[in-house]
Amino acid sequence: MSKTISYANARNSRKIFIRRHSVVTRFTHWLNVLYLSFLLLSGLQIFNAHPELYWGQYGANGDAAVLTIGSKEEGGKLRGFVDVAGLELPTTGVLGISDVDGEPSVRAFPSWATIPSFQDLAAGRRWHFFFAWLFVINGIVYLGFSLLSGHFRRDLAPKAHELSPRHLGQEVLNHARLRFPEGEEARHYNALQKLTYLLVIVVLLPLMVLTGLTMSPGVDAALPSLVEIFGGRQSARTIHFMTASALVIFVVVHVVMVVLSGTWNNIRSMITGLYAIRDEGPNA
Repeated sequence: MSKTISYANARNSRKIFIRRHSVVTRFTHWLNVLYLSFLLLSGLQIFNAHPELYWGQYGANGDAAVLTIGSKEEGGKLRGFVDVAGLELPTTGVLGISDVDGEPSVRAFPSWATIPSFQDLAAGRRWHFFFAWLFVINGIVYLGFSLLSGHFRRDLAPKAHELSPRHLGQEVLNHARLRFPEGEEARHYNALQKLTYLLVIVVLLPLMVLTGLTMSPGVDAALPSLVEIFGGRQSARTIHFMTASALVIFVVVHVVMVVLSGTWNNIRSMITGLYAIRDEGPNA
């Protein structure tokens, strides 16, 4: 992942450009950005059709919801709220109630956050399924390349010493202090990055895909065991929503870390593959 290809003088040190990301990694990364964006926006459109989540085999008006995004009238005015396991939080203007042309509109998620912007379940499902299959194909290409090229073993699998409590604790402390790897340490992902990427690749993404398939009547008929594994279609829908939410949190944290650790250097490495580090050798 970190082949040195050039350098430039910079006062008493040298700035070395290393090849950090392969073409396949960069290409599939940006496709994922596109696909996940459409999946999120169309997924929120689908959620708006019934903005409640349940646990178990069935979900209906008589069943207690584990999460509800809705609205109710108080004092002659509509008020948006989010109810999580009985804990209700006011969300007027953000969730439940949104302003459309100056008028309150009852929507779990606002129009600017859904595809299409107006309420259309059928269109949302078409957008979602189309990009879901593109996302799966892209994931298979990336995973296959990572395994065959050694990228997974070499760059993503943490070494034994990196998993020690002392090492992980120090990395957590460094991140909390916004101290990022420099020099030779910057050639490779650190342990926290490796563990986070593995959590996304091995746990969150497969869960999101499998729970999405579980909600399909056609897949249920062909693979009824999927429904049993997740404890029912409603449970699968709830897990699907939770994994999608976790991915959104991951992306937000990822973008923040990209900005704090060097915006242009990180973006350049994901576009051209070149990542700049400071040479700490004796001749620097």
